[in-house]
Amino acid sequence: SGFTPLVTVVGFHHARGPEVESWFGVEEGVDPAAKYGWNLLPFMALSDGAHAYVHGSLSSSEEDFSYFTLLRPETDDGPATSLFGISCTRQLDSSQLINRPADVTRSTVQKAVVVIADSPQFFGMLRQRLSIVTQAWFAQREFTDVDILRGFQESLADEKARGILQEEAQRDQYLGMSLRELIHEFKWQALVLLKCCLLQPKMLFFGSRCDRLCMVQFSLISLIPGLIRNLQDCADPELNSYEKKLAQPTSLQSSNRNSLLTFMGLPLQIFGKGSIFGPYTPLQQLDLLADVGTKSYIVGSTNSLLLQQKDRYSDIIINLDDDTISITSPSLRTALSLTAADRRWIDYLTQEVNNTWDESNPGTPKTMQYAGSEEYIRAQFESYIIGLISSVKFHNYLVKNAATGRNTAESDPAVDFGLDWVEAWQRTENYRMWDAHTDTNLFAVSEPRHPCAGGLSIEDVQRRIAEQVKELHLDERLAQGRDILGRNFAAGKEKASTMLNRLYNDMEQMREAQRRRAEENAKLNEANGGGSKRNSMASGTSVDAASKPQQETVSSRASAYMASWASWAGEKRR
Repeated sequence: SGFTPLVTVVGFHHARGPEVESWFGVEEGVDPAAKYGWNLLPFMALSDGAHAYVHGSLSSSEEDFSYFTLLRPETDDGPATSLFGISCTRQLDSSQLINRPADVTRSTVQKAVVVIADSPQFFGMLRQRLSIVTQAWFAQREFTDVDILRGFQESLADEKARGILQEEAQRDQYLGMSLRELIHEFKWQALVLLKCCLLQPKMLFFGSRCDRLCMVQFSLISLIPGLIRNLQDCADPELNSYEKKLAQPTSLQSSNRNSLLTFMGLPLQIFGKGSIFGPYTPLQQLDLLADVGTKSYIVGSTNSLLLQQKDRYSDIIINLDDDTISITSPSLRTALSLTAADRRWIDYLTQEVNNTWDESNPGTPKTMQYAGSEEYIRAQFESYIIGLISSVKFHNYLVKNAATGRNTAESDPAVDFGLDWVEAWQRTENYRMWDAHTDTNLFAVSEPRHPCAGGLSIEDVQRRIAEQVKELHLDERLAQGRDILGRNFAAGKEKASTMLNRLYNDMEQMREAQRRRAEENAKLNEANGGGSKRNSMASGTSVDAASKPQQETVSSRASAYMASWASWAGEKRR
């Protein structure tokens, strides 16, 4: 493609909303937005979530990224194709501006620096540069000084002319969040999402953070080998240039990976005629999603209004804020049920990631080994997809032989991938395109077999139970229980100690009272000169009778305390 990368600035005006302010890389007086009909560009560059920055929900040091697709109509230079945009949004307190314009009436100024290119393949590298350029421009506190932005666009144009960007696009560089994070977060549902993509339903991703929203989608489609480099038709449902140029391979170099992937019919083109890919899709683009010509899409939104109309705009919705997947189509739910072999495969892959997980560095295994790494995960998914398409070709071979009356002793390997899913895939556009441009005996090149072929085993059940127990977070709950038990035991110990101390004090008081009475009686006898035996006996009887009620009172109180303590201890044991 001869498209030169463009740079533009989109600002949020207090009265007019998002609007394009300036362009770099075009002739003076030329407005590409007007020329190509990009009237939604300002809304794509400033996401719904980014608008909240104006109200100060995020600090001025934070930034957000948006990724989107644009249709470039047919021109004298070439046919209609898809372009890709990446924007970096920041905000600045209006009081910090060196020269504050009269039309700046809000407390903050919000702007996005946008790059528009013909491929997203090098966006991983471009993202870092865009962030640095945007931060430096904002640090000037003078938005009329645009030399930094002009120089940035000129450097991109120079790299494009010298073929540097093309070299970046041809490398196996993948845009999106770390695959380790994808597997760690979604676990077995990561395979559900991949198989869902191949069925070409209406997939809607929702999340309040636009950056993460887009990254998850790019990571997901990057699991289909070669697809990131072939997104020229994804911006509009009318585009179909990929299929028009597609031809069946006539040769194979088995030692060459790219030759093998091409011969196997990869990439599986899920963004052909009738399909759209919009990592960030504003509400203003809903008309295109609802159009009769739009049969399938993968899009993302930060506006919660779409959640209220999910039955209208989606067959499956992935809510990244609460990590839930809701399948609204019953037939799709049936097709996406994983087989025992599928669960065995994805559970094993998830275990490899979790065993090497490093919270401080999620993208790299803590052991720095190959198993569980990005390359390892990508290789596993590539092997899975090759086994899948080879098994489906062999499945077709078996069905054809059965129809002609020819018996075969071969078992159907497609069973391990799910026959409901296979039947649903055979009704899609990407299957039709793939089947028409690949060899009938494709299974002779690559073994038609699931990576974890076989029925449900006791190991599968044990692993499934272990995963489910882990998801219950029993360790955390038991830890909480131990803390509560420890606190209750300490409180009970303190209460029992207090009761025993009070009991001991009461007993001491009773003994002290008896001792004093005995001394008083002895003194009284001496004062009476000994007295008669009868008087002594009467006096003794009187003392005993006087002390008896006191003894009974203290004894009853002690018994009550002991009974209370025993009752409390019994309750705690229960």
